[in-house]
Amino acid sequence: MSDRAVLHVKGRVLVGPDDVRDELWVVGGRISYDRPGGDRDVRTVEGWTLPGLVDAHCHVGLGPHGPVPEDVAEKQALADREAGALLIRDAGSPSDTRWVDDREDLPKIIRAGRHIARTRRYIRGYAYEIEPEDLVAYVAQEARRGDGWVKLVGDWIDRDLGDLTPSWPREAVEAAIAEAHRLGARVTAHCFAENSLQDLVESGIDCIEHATGLTEDLIPLFASRGVAIVPTLVNIATFPKLADGGESKFPRWSAHMRRLHERRYDTVRSAYDAGIPVYVGTDAGGTLPHGLVAAEVAELVTAGIPPVEALAATSWAARKWLGRPGLEEGAPADLVVYESDPRADVRVLTAPRRVMVNGRVVS
Repeated sequence: MSDRAVLHVKGRVLVGPDDVRDELWVVGGRISYDRPGGDRDVRTVEGWTLPGLVDAHCHVGLGPHGPVPEDVAEKQALADREAGALLIRDAGSPSDTRWVDDREDLPKIIRAGRHIARTRRYIRGYAYEIEPEDLVAYVAQEARRGDGWVKLVGDWIDRDLGDLTPSWPREAVEAAIAEAHRLGARVTAHCFAENSLQDLVESGIDCIEHATGLTEDLIPLFASRGVAIVPTLVNIATFPKLADGGESKFPRWSAHMRRLHERRYDTVRSAYDAGIPVYVGTDAGGTLPHGLVAAEVAELVTAGIPPVEALAATSWAARKWLGRPGLEEGAPADLVVYESDPRADVRVLTAPRRVMVNGRVVS
């Protein structure tokens, strides 16, 4: 559009779950609720409008074996954009994706730096692999490099024991989280199992990824500390296949992964019922394709979260949690338009009618 062009978005604008307006205007790439004056070229888009969706656990620049070339990372970001995910919390990537910030047509990324894992206790090529005495220094480094988040690998398979075990001693975690907070960063951790969670939460962690090991006795602790979870249920769906692949070598681990998978929906629903904040994340990148945000929202509904709350977990509530605007006056016009009301049926999210980034219709 030209500098004088205006986009008129009309129909039903979902500023919040209960704040529904009839129209908004996009002027100079930003949202306005006041009709612009003057002689302008006006284009109209109609439908049900949401703020750009949030994928709060995504990995742009990461492939099955580590970092990917820039053209591959671009395709990943475009796949997320086409699905309506216009705000990504990149929960660990070995690639430098700062170039995305200069692109007006790609999703906005909130980076957590690179994963920080224990030596030989994570997927090769993904993380910094270090020992506990170096954890504070690496957390400080990634806090400075990231966009207000740091990502730890909280547990992984211990090959000697044949099962998931915590990656870090409690004293190392306490010191590292305190240092991140001193530097103004929040900390999240990959956790599949049960036995790393109490130490991480009592040490002040802000979020847990996957959280399949969340048990009834730990739920009150999470709730009282306000620790969020990002369940990544579309990733947890792969647990049976992973378990089958490790059966002969690590039968104990395989059985554990199956148990975590079997109770995944009960775990998420119990967390939600207790008031634990739950947000949408797909774990795209690595081995999962990008563009799965609608599927993850549907999984939260399957788990028993009410549709409006599952929708909030990828829109209004998620943006507030990450400190980014939605459809407020003056905000960048990052929005998605649908054929019908996504509050009534989240399956609508699979088919965006229009996707707009910084006021430009890109899809």
